[in-house]
Amino acid sequence: MATLSDFPTPNPNPSPSFRPPTDQSDNGPESLPHMDPPPSSDPNPIPTPNSTPHFNTPSDAIAPAAPPPSLLHLSFNQDHGCFAVGIDHGFRIYNCDPFREIFRRDFNRGGGIGVVEMLFRCNILALVGGGPDPQYPPNKVMIWDDHQSRCIGELSFRSEVRSVRLRRDRIVVVLEQKIFVYNFADLKLLHQIETIANPKGLCAVSQGAGSLVLVCPGLQKGQVRVEHYASKRTKFIMAHDSRIACFALSQDGQLLATTSTKGTLVRIYNTVDGSLLQEVELFVRRGADRAEIYSLAFSSNAQWLAVSSDKGTVHVFSLKINGGSPGIVRSHNAAEPVTSPHSSLSFIKGVLPKYFSSEWSVAQFRLVEGSQYIVAFGHQKNTVVILGIDGSFYRCQYDPVNGGEMTQLEYHNFLKPDAAF
Repeated sequence: MATLSDFPTPNPNPSPSFRPPTDQSDNGPESLPHMDPPPSSDPNPIPTPNSTPHFNTPSDAIAPAAPPPSLLHLSFNQDHGCFAVGIDHGFRIYNCDPFREIFRRDFNRGGGIGVVEMLFRCNILALVGGGPDPQYPPNKVMIWDDHQSRCIGELSFRSEVRSVRLRRDRIVVVLEQKIFVYNFADLKLLHQIETIANPKGLCAVSQGAGSLVLVCPGLQKGQVRVEHYASKRTKFIMAHDSRIACFALSQDGQLLATTSTKGTLVRIYNTVDGSLLQEVELFVRRGADRAEIYSLAFSSNAQWLAVSSDKGTVHVFSLKINGGSPGIVRSHNAAEPVTSPHSSLSFIKGVLPKYFSSEWSVAQFRLVEGSQYIVAFGHQKNTVVILGIDGSFYRCQYDPVNGGEMTQLEYHNFLKPDAAF
């Protein structure tokens, strides 16, 4: 069930907290979704929330004596310039560069938020309740308008919501074994997709100006499904023998990075024809070690791929894909740094095992092993941003020519109540 509250249309301009930096041109107010109110005869308008406290400024933050909040959700926005945190009594939004808290919303009684999905930097958010005392039912997606400081719509389901993905024209809701695609303007259901069991809520959508490309698990182990909505084509890719653990989509939706529960290889596919473009090795000793991959991220130009895992290391790989000839893996030449000890063997890759034709990482950053981190590329050249479920924030720089260990540029803990912003 989908409903829109009978309120005025949300502010067409982003709130000051969400206004994009002057060097970003794709987040202008003309691109915000328009939420039309329903007909006056709508029998189920969403009621006004009982508690509507205003966002607190950082100076009104939790007193230093209070214990740190329990983190329920952590994610970047679509351009990786901000990240959202769901906690046991509200949610917070942070800017990445420079690092600072933009705002927070704390609920008076309980109020756990298990999913916070931003829409770039505009005033619209998607919220799902979570934790032992959820603010909203875990089977509902609440469309929040920060300008009005209230929910303006909701989507209700028969089972818990695992994740939400937003575009300026679509809302994608992921359940355990089904995905729903809605039109953002009127919350009209456009498409339903059945998937294999998907407890992590794996789903990725393109964020470029073109038509929607959506990637989700297929109906078989190791399979991914690619929906090209412009051409109305569905492509199934048998990416791995084991279950899919993680995947990422490039901004334009043309490249897909996948990894399985084995955690030894990352594969790059062309989403149009499903061809394997490149394979990267996560560990030197093939088969001797496995990792749980927490996140994959393409750089904005799809030249680099970042990977975080439970091994306490974030890797950055160079993608050797010729953009002008999809499906062609470009080998190293004499003018390029040799980032893989096996690249010189590419001329006999058909004879050697796949291990000898895969790539190793260019740069690495060491973290606490066993802790969970997600990673994205920063807006500054050759930088990555790393977020940990322990509240850690790292911004690091890598050397694209010489590789090696990354340089740590800054560190913060965004969950510490006495943190200064």
